[in-house]
Amino acid sequence: MSAVVVILFGSPGSGKGTQAKLLKRCLSGPHVSTGDMLRAHISLHDEIGAQSEGLIKSGKLVPDELVNRLVEERLARPDAKQHGAILDGYPRTQNQAAVLLELLKTGGYRAVVVHLVVDYERIVARLGGRRQCPVCGTLYSLTTNPPRVPGHCDREGAVLVTREDDRESVIRERLAEYDRQTVPVLNFFRDAAVPRIDVEAGDAAPEEIVERICGSLEQEGLIAPAKKSLVK
Repeated sequence: MSAVVVILFGSPGSGKGTQAKLLKRCLSGPHVSTGDMLRAHISLHDEIGAQSEGLIKSGKLVPDELVNRLVEERLARPDAKQHGAILDGYPRTQNQAAVLLELLKTGGYRAVVVHLVVDYERIVARLGGRRQCPVCGTLYSLTTNPPRVPGHCDREGAVLVTREDDRESVIRERLAEYDRQTVPVLNFFRDAAVPRIDVEAGDAAPEEIVERICGSLEQEGLIAPAKKSLVK
């Protein structure tokens, strides 16, 4: 059976990063995050890091060619060649998607798109209900993890604040940008006949959601039943 590469999509607040890690329960391939790879190069102060850091600090996107090269090199490593991979944050553009499909074809991988679907009003409520301690950085949720004393940090007693990126107007713009960026890429994969699994990700705990994903991958014949070993 050819190694499977899961291309994971999810809007801000959908829990995509959590699911990328939990999917290790039924997939043996590495979690490949382009953001993590770029940060690693920046911390190493190498050529890629220097180029990336300058662009990121100036608010510009890292060129497709550079990101494509990072992914190509990662997929060529033995663990990915043998077990596939879980792609998180890539591809972001149609050009990246086209390059990725060619890489997967050349490498003999099978591809599947996993799309985490969450109602945007639920995301606005979830992220808009977060508060942070300005002293220690602890995050609270007004609905699921509220402070013992309303409006104050349990540890420091400081007045909690709303982060700039958790303001409703900012959240809605991030979601709109996600749609503008992602819908064309999803349509590209659809037109290329790449299998796609849509998973409702807004109404359950992360462990239940990953069970849904793994179950769907099994039903599609992308993972063997014996490989499904979820631990609750």
